[in-house]
Amino acid sequence: MSNCCSSSPITQACPQCGAACKSVEMRTLYHQVRFPENQGLTPGTYYFCSLKNCLIGYFSLAGNSVPKLHLRSYQEIQKDKLCYCFDIEADLYQTALRANNADSIKDFVIQRTKSGECACELRNPSGQCCLAKFKHMEKEYTAQQ
Repeated sequence: MSNCCSSSPITQACPQCGAACKSVEMRTLYHQVRFPENQGLTPGTYYFCSLKNCLIGYFSLAGNSVPKLHLRSYQEIQKDKLCYCFDIEADLYQTALRANNADSIKDFVIQRTKSGECACELRNPSGQCCLAKFKHMEKEYTAQQ
């Protein structure tokens, strides 16, 4: 699979909401933070807060932060985007799970990822592969049944 699925990010608590946040590479920030705010980024280790209700998008232990409103993907975060590379929203996948035809969606993403055709490190604000989110949604759906 693509190297997006093999990284082991460091976790840190968000200074605003306390959620466990994973580290991201600087190149993710440069692509996710809108211009001109991306010009003022100070190099270092940053973390992404995935809670859509938290105002902080990225933060560093040095006290730097970037509000979610300054992210290119702000609207997608608010709409619960599941896969940023292939434009799959969480509600679409949930509907497919209920209709018992979600395998084709997930298989498509797996095949594209295996072929190296994803760009999670840049397109996903977390810099992480979305395949774990598919599995998480499937577990939640199964638990509700």
